[in-house]
Amino acid sequence: MTDDGRPVALVTGGSRGVGAETALALARRGYDVALTYRNKGARAEAVVVAAADTGAGAIAVGADITRAEDLARLFATIQDWRGRLDLVVLNASGGLERDLLAADPHYPWRINRDAQLALVDGCLPLMPRGGTIVFVTSHWAHRHGQVAQFPMYEPIAASKHAGEQALRARQDELAAAGVRLIVVTGDLIDGTITAKLLERAAHGLTAARRDAVAYLPTAADMAAAIVAAAADPSLPSGHTVVIGGALDSLPPLSATEPRQIR
Repeated sequence: MTDDGRPVALVTGGSRGVGAETALALARRGYDVALTYRNKGARAEAVVVAAADTGAGAIAVGADITRAEDLARLFATIQDWRGRLDLVVLNASGGLERDLLAADPHYPWRINRDAQLALVDGCLPLMPRGGTIVFVTSHWAHRHGQVAQFPMYEPIAASKHAGEQALRARQDELAAAGVRLIVVTGDLIDGTITAKLLERAAHGLTAARRDAVAYLPTAADMAAAIVAAAADPSLPSGHTVVIGGALDSLPPLSATEPRQIR
């Protein structure tokens, strides 16, 4: 807690979608909130203003989380701002950006696996015992290698799955620091940029998935689940919170479908 009793949270990728809704939900819950953005500065500042309207302290930090120098600046800013982090929401991900993929085909792995581990490395020194790290993922990434994938989403699913497994492998280290890891996996999130991009590549995907599970969660639904999980001390480290359709509602990987090996 800060001197005024407010816990402090960091939300990566907080300028829009699930990240923005999570930052605002945390502000309403009584957190001071820092959020990162890569290139949506105006949107990030709008989130900061909305969070401040609830009485929360809030800052937006422009950072490419795949760059070590940006991460160093992020953590230095948080140290100067509040000096601690009670909650870290690892929401930022990527892999559908054509410009970044053209420059670096391995970009999904750098942001969805390597950057997540680097974020944990930087956050842990700021986290007191009792802190929580929430890793936000998708059903397709969470069950990569077991379920059929959308072709354009395959690199994201593979790299996010690897990121989740790498974080889970560090649970003993986190436990020694008094920090727990919670994974929140979501279905296709209605209205998000990822859902829109996938819909462009596979017209009718959103309707088909909605028909399969009856209801697609929104970014606000995901945010509410993330905040509830962070606030629930009964959830053990490594617990997975499932939002939307059940994990077994995804089409299984066929025996003949090739798996991508990296």
